[in-house]
Amino acid sequence: MNIELKDGSKLEVEKGTSILELAKQISEGLARNAMAGKVNGIVKDLRYKLEEDCKVEILTFDDLDGKKAYWHTTSHIMAQAIKRIYGKDIKLTIGPAIDKGFYYDFDVKENISSDDFEKIEIEMKKIIKEDLPIERYTLEKSEAIKFMKDLGEDYKVELIEELPEGEEISFYKQGEFTDLCAGPHLMSTGKVKAVKILSSSGAYWRGDEHNKMLQRFYGISFPKTSELENYLNMLEEAKKRDHKKLGKELELFMIAPEGPGFPFFLPKGMVLRNILEEFWRHIHRKNGYVEIKTPMILNEELWHRSGHWDHYKENMYTTKIDDVDYGIKPMNCPGGMLVYKSKMRSYKDLPIRAGELGLVHRHEKSGELNGLFRVRCFTQDDAHIFCLPEQIESEIAGIMNLVDKVYKIFDFEYTVELSTRPDDSMGSDEQWNMAEDALKKVLKDMNVSYVINEGDGAFYGPKIDFHIKDSIGREWQCGTIQLDFQMPERFDLTYIGEDGEKHRPVMLHRVIFGSIERFIGVLIENYAGAFPVWIAPVQVKILNITDAQFEYAEEIKRKMENANIRVEFDNSNEKIGYKIRKAQLEKIPYMVVIGEKEKENNTLSIRSRKDGDIGTMNIDQFISLVNSEVAEILKRI
Repeated sequence: MNIELKDGSKLEVEKGTSILELAKQISEGLARNAMAGKVNGIVKDLRYKLEEDCKVEILTFDDLDGKKAYWHTTSHIMAQAIKRIYGKDIKLTIGPAIDKGFYYDFDVKENISSDDFEKIEIEMKKIIKEDLPIERYTLEKSEAIKFMKDLGEDYKVELIEELPEGEEISFYKQGEFTDLCAGPHLMSTGKVKAVKILSSSGAYWRGDEHNKMLQRFYGISFPKTSELENYLNMLEEAKKRDHKKLGKELELFMIAPEGPGFPFFLPKGMVLRNILEEFWRHIHRKNGYVEIKTPMILNEELWHRSGHWDHYKENMYTTKIDDVDYGIKPMNCPGGMLVYKSKMRSYKDLPIRAGELGLVHRHEKSGELNGLFRVRCFTQDDAHIFCLPEQIESEIAGIMNLVDKVYKIFDFEYTVELSTRPDDSMGSDEQWNMAEDALKKVLKDMNVSYVINEGDGAFYGPKIDFHIKDSIGREWQCGTIQLDFQMPERFDLTYIGEDGEKHRPVMLHRVIFGSIERFIGVLIENYAGAFPVWIAPVQVKILNITDAQFEYAEEIKRKMENANIRVEFDNSNEKIGYKIRKAQLEKIPYMVVIGEKEKENNTLSIRSRKDGDIGTMNIDQFISLVNSEVAEILKRI
């Protein structure tokens, strides 16, 4: 039997060889570090036996799917520990791995306090030390129901009863603990090393607010204690960088109780926002885009035509105008279609690159709202590109180059993910295969490394997602490129070809920031509120020592404003030490201290947020210093 490995090499093994045995044949080191395997793109246990020629990838903790197998097993260890401690007072529900760790939901008689986390962790470490083999087995549906009923696990019974007849129902057993689970899992509990319960919260059974409230425990685990310590340090650092806290302290934005999920931008936040929008406009003009603006409210029929009414209605806000139903746009694309259709297009007009900073509204559950990261209204930095089929690859490459340029301005590193056809997709197999192949070809031709996210494409087409990495190593999904054959079909978009006949254009959807609001949230946390000079809402703070320097300070302020420097003058009656500390807390890049000596010599004493005291300058030298920092960035745009 021939096995194709990740690097394309082939290995001949006996039929019935497990993934773990395959890993051992490759190398003992790989087998020691293996968490799971991927067989023809599907994640499997290491115990899974290979029965035919296939492609196999051995997954370690460095792979997201390997991490998820590790974290899924840890969720079972946590559930086992909690069952050992609290016994029949606890009912099991579900406990999946997530992108950053795992959680498990329990029906509890009384909420378990965070004071008990340490006790649970001690029991988890005992289970790990016991190195219990993890066994997978299956039962028929009736047997599975009886088994879980005998254990008193009513929630598991409910899940099993909903499974189709004849479907294989799998369980995983470790010591006295057995759970209904599809897997995959590690080979034994001893494979897990460093564990931590992070928090607990309420969660409705199956996410339905009409169901019972459960207690959810979040946790994390790593193969090394040092990795856990680094992660916990990162979480502490993340708390300090919380954009909700800093947004309030730095007077950037607010969320009022009168508008949950609808952010208010304050004057300093608007300065930052306007700089980003002007930067967006500048770089798009340079790359051949035109800007449009489409209405926020459009007739319901349009949303039926686009497919959003069928695929997205539960997230849309609606209203009535003259007894006719209208939708408040959750996306900008249908409006972009109408702009394209506003006149006849020729092949000579294409590609058309139409950008829009479009305000959209989407209904999010109140429990999921999170500062600027999850809101109910936001501005997408959208663009829709209408092109000829033969222009697809060059246009995607152009977008990728633009994304790269924008992220490098902010010194972001990023990774790339290709998301493929989802279950609720529109269109034919042929169209989807063509679209996915086009994206793969561009990524290959541009030598871009990427991972495949199966089934997570948009309902109208596959997409490339960009995940930026911030200064403390967290990843944020911001930019995306979506290739769409469906919308032009549904809206009957055409152009006149060289042959004089009507043809169908191809459409590309794309964002780079993702949304202005979310990107600002990411920037706040990335810089911990200490923005670089070019986007800092206030670049310079003037601090006078006494009222005797008031007029000189005002003169300096006017000169800076005339040089397009964003400056504030703190003329309060506080002592200079207090003013300096206040400016530091406001994370101002430069402080200009003016005393009697500076006034007499017509100079400025300069303090840098980054370098501390940098000496004395005259006003022209200082203006040149600030503007040269901004100019360095503008050269890269």
